[in-house]
Amino acid sequence: MDWTAIWVSMRLSAVTMVILVVIGVPVAYWIAFSRWRWKFLVEAIVALPLVLPPTVLGFYILVSLGARSPIGRWYVAAFGHTLPFSFEGLVIASVIYSLPFAVQPFSAAFAGVDRRLLEASWCLGESRPATFIRIVLPLSVPGLITGMVLSFAHTLGEFGVVLMVGGNVPGVTRTVSISIYDAVQALDYRTAGQTSLLLLAISFAILTVTYALQRSVWPVWPVK
Repeated sequence: MDWTAIWVSMRLSAVTMVILVVIGVPVAYWIAFSRWRWKFLVEAIVALPLVLPPTVLGFYILVSLGARSPIGRWYVAAFGHTLPFSFEGLVIASVIYSLPFAVQPFSAAFAGVDRRLLEASWCLGESRPATFIRIVLPLSVPGLITGMVLSFAHTLGEFGVVLMVGGNVPGVTRTVSISIYDAVQALDYRTAGQTSLLLLAISFAILTVTYALQRSVWPVWPVK
């Protein structure tokens, strides 16, 4: 079993989850409370990774971060190496790819807060940031946990975007999903089976905890 690849995946998932909390909470708050008539365009952009093939998304990220792009040239000048095929580039790709898995539960939780509580807080002289911290956040904890867990689990098992942007650099960008693919390609089904079983157990445990905490249908899944 490739423990180095497992560690890279766990580290990548944890870093991505933290960044998505920092980025996703303000984006989700804006989506939940903004009255801008074209807001649906932002929602569509956020949800795009849900329907876009990972290879397509990975290709555009690879081109955007490459040495010929403005971002890539700036990064090479500042840090001396390119973003593609590095852990940092992998983090950026993972954040973009898992963005809807964090933002959608966050925004659904914020939108579900009783508006009368918010109006009462404003009438008592509390500012919007204070109202968000004291009322919206505490009442949205289940949705926040759901978004964090889903983004972690989604990053843990991603393959296409990781392979396109990060490649297969051992100890740097080689994740557990790539390790399983390599084992299958080498006809090492025993190693592939053991690693897959471990990943299955981790994913099942994560989702079980989420269901136990949430005890309701997640807003990210369409209701049939």
